[in-house]
Amino acid sequence: MAKKSSYTNGNFSINGQTKASTYKKGDTVYTNYNMSDAEKKIFDYAQNSFLESLPQINVFSDDTKAQLRNQMNAYKNQGIENIESIYTPMINNLKNDVASRFGNYDNSTFLNGLKDIENSRSDAISSFAQDMILKQNDLINDELSRRYNYLDFLNGIQNQTYSNALNFGSASAANASASSSSGSGTLGSFSNFANIASNAISLLKYLK
Repeated sequence: MAKKSSYTNGNFSINGQTKASTYKKGDTVYTNYNMSDAEKKIFDYAQNSFLESLPQINVFSDDTKAQLRNQMNAYKNQGIENIESIYTPMINNLKNDVASRFGNYDNSTFLNGLKDIENSRSDAISSFAQDMILKQNDLINDELSRRYNYLDFLNGIQNQTYSNALNFGSASAANASASSSSGSGTLGSFSNFANIASNAISLLKYLK
């Protein structure tokens, strides 16, 4: 039967570093999470970057607008070049054919053929104009998605720190509780340690 004892302070250590400590002062039990210098820098960076980025999440700077315009111009020029590469040779071939057969372009064969080509080119231009609108929307959505993913990344780092604090603190409190009831303050629960290890691995994934 476990031997009852007065409340004893607890802690949880990894590789000799105390990650969390628990103590009682008066009728209140306190548990502190001890961040390493590296953890504190990471946590502070995530919080500060989140604070700086959040107000500007849907605001496009002049540089960003210029980049989007440059991409749209490149897409437009490529589209125009593609259309012209299709229909200009068709018109030239028609001219050559009509000139060789009739000696001039003032005839129905040329005019009808030219009309058909121009109608097809007009349809291609109209379709490309719709593509331009879709392309612009895609560029804007891609930029916003990148920003929201970055905020989600920063939020994940902060949440991971909170999770580590809770798990390390729970392990420390469990040691204090074990010490109080059985005189042993050296072991935390295995489940708590497993959670801590899992969270540590998750944090490493964020930092790669």
